[in-house]
Amino acid sequence: MHANRRGFLQRCGRASAVALGCAAGLLKPLLALAAEWNKAAFDATAIADAQKFAGTFGAVDSKDLLLKVQEHAENGAVVQLEVTSKIPGTTSIAVFVDKNPRPLVADVSFQNGAEPYLFMVTKMAESSRIRAVARAGGKTYFTTRDVAVTTSGC
Repeated sequence: MHANRRGFLQRCGRASAVALGCAAGLLKPLLALAAEWNKAAFDATAIADAQKFAGTFGAVDSKDLLLKVQEHAENGAVVQLEVTSKIPGTTSIAVFVDKNPRPLVADVSFQNGAEPYLFMVTKMAESSRIRAVARAGGKTYFTTRDVAVTTSGC
């Protein structure tokens, strides 16, 4: 019986601490839930439109942006990729799959000096080129890899 009471008091204490943190402005859960979302870019069905709406059109090729992905994917529903930017001041990385029904599959922002690294699993409708685009210092950089898909994932 004492263990139940002790657990109840601990949970109440934690809930009070979180509520106090939110009230004091130290915790801002609504900001995390209201993150900006570029609906036009994610809804675009053509690669050129997706790049235009995402603000990545006109990017220059860079050897400092590394895209690691398998060359052959047996199952397009599970394609793992890693993107690492060695470009100083990288603020975001976007990933496009050219022949997907919706080419923009990710757009991740990095703040306060976070390491610009992205690991993700995506779906591919068919064999296609994958583009990684990084934004840094007001400029955009890209790199590409071609992936052959045996079984469609979309």
